[in-house]
Amino acid sequence: MKKLALLATALAMFSGSASAADMAVKALKAPPAPAFDPWDIAFGGGIVSDYVFRGVTQSNHKPSVTAYFEPRFNVNKDLQFYVGVSGESISFTNRAAAEIDVYGGIRPTFGAFAFDIGVWGYLYPGGTCFYGAPTDFTGRAVGAECAANALLNGNTMKKDVSFFEVYGKGTYTVNDNWAFGVTEFYSPSFLNSGAWGNYTSATAKYTAPSTLFGSSGVGMYVSGEFGRQWFGKTDSFYGTPAFPTGIHYADYNTWNIGVGFTYKVFTLDLRYSDTNLSKGDCSVFTGAFNAAAGTTTVTGNNPLGASSNWCGATGIAKLSFDLTAMTNLK
Repeated sequence: MKKLALLATALAMFSGSASAADMAVKALKAPPAPAFDPWDIAFGGGIVSDYVFRGVTQSNHKPSVTAYFEPRFNVNKDLQFYVGVSGESISFTNRAAAEIDVYGGIRPTFGAFAFDIGVWGYLYPGGTCFYGAPTDFTGRAVGAECAANALLNGNTMKKDVSFFEVYGKGTYTVNDNWAFGVTEFYSPSFLNSGAWGNYTSATAKYTAPSTLFGSSGVGMYVSGEFGRQWFGKTDSFYGTPAFPTGIHYADYNTWNIGVGFTYKVFTLDLRYSDTNLSKGDCSVFTGAFNAAAGTTTVTGNNPLGASSNWCGATGIAKLSFDLTAMTNLK
């Protein structure tokens, strides 16, 4: 009987100990999930050997610096609202101080499909009007500043060429390596010329496996774009004797292809860009201050036969950095 009593006491003690241990485990709570912070900020900058926009240099084939700041609000992982401001150094005929971009939009994602829809404003403060006559070819006065400034090649440019575009982009990510996209931009007055502008392009990007360069942390991609820019008719400021009320800028194709290398927040992008714009049409479209008069075919749009290389083939090297507060500043 004593042995049975001792055995019962031992079992009771063991059972009580196990129950206490179980209670302790059950009482241990998992740490709370981190609170979802919908706000984020992206920012960055860089330097590029030639600021090329849709196949046309904006910096007279000279280096340009750029920076941007973009607050974002993430409704959830598949929906983001954003606004932003960026700046680039440029070399325009009207000697504008810089390009300042103000933009905003929405980025929804549906599985492998990502979209970006918004409005982009291009501002060019500090410009000077170049025309060289008191009136245009319709007899409309262009102002004292425009009349006082002239270019020997006959090109003209307004004091303010600021404009805006509405845009939509779509990207389909096939897998970790391949992504394809389309873009669409529309402006009712491209470069404040009075001519509507429409740009459509197709893009492709191949991202190499992260193990391509071993454990170095270096990544690589290859990307390209093919696009077409269409234009309407300008206002009379850009008219000519043959077309006094305005001209039609030449529509053109543009394409680029390049390779990029990434390391942490840095990207080195090496790219080739070109268009099918003739040098004469390029001079008319850009109003290049260094276009050479009398060097190409005289046309109704180009009465002095000026030519420009601002739209020709060019190589571009860009070194940039990109960060987000949520990822890089915590």
